[in-house]
Amino acid sequence: MNFYYVNQINTLYKHYLNEHFTSKENNEETLFIKKLHKDAIIPTRGTEQSVGFDLYSIDDNIIYPHDRCLISTGIAVQIPHSCYGRIAPGSSLAIKYGIDIGGGVIDEDYRGEIKVIVFNHSNTIYRCKKGDRVAQLIIEKIKQCKIEEVKEISETIRGEKGFGSTGK
Repeated sequence: MNFYYVNQINTLYKHYLNEHFTSKENNEETLFIKKLHKDAIIPTRGTEQSVGFDLYSIDDNIIYPHDRCLISTGIAVQIPHSCYGRIAPGSSLAIKYGIDIGGGVIDEDYRGEIKVIVFNHSNTIYRCKKGDRVAQLIIEKIKQCKIEEVKEISETIRGEKGFGSTGK
């Protein structure tokens, strides 16, 4: 790959990051948190540069092998404008215990309690204790678009080939 293309890619990538992940005022948005339960823990970041905010359980839960559980966090959030919240798994729970997270989209206008769907993919019981980290909340910028029904969509080289068709 020659220098011209690398430079162009870097410029486009920087523009993308600036457009989608920063605020125009001070490069920081505010995520408002409301405690709904006396034992709720305000989400925290592992480090200052961590993308996700750790979410914590407000009670003890047992998740049996190959089962799932809905875990309460005891908090509600106000997501910044033009953003959504994504509940994502933490890497340590996944690798150590076979724990995964499901159904993790929080719309900007949702004001109810944040609950986490936790799957136990292992063959052993997983005990989630009160105060344990269960997932992380990642705030992502979105671009709203309208929907228009059409008779045809543009053709591409790939076309309808899916699921492994690119050979990767």
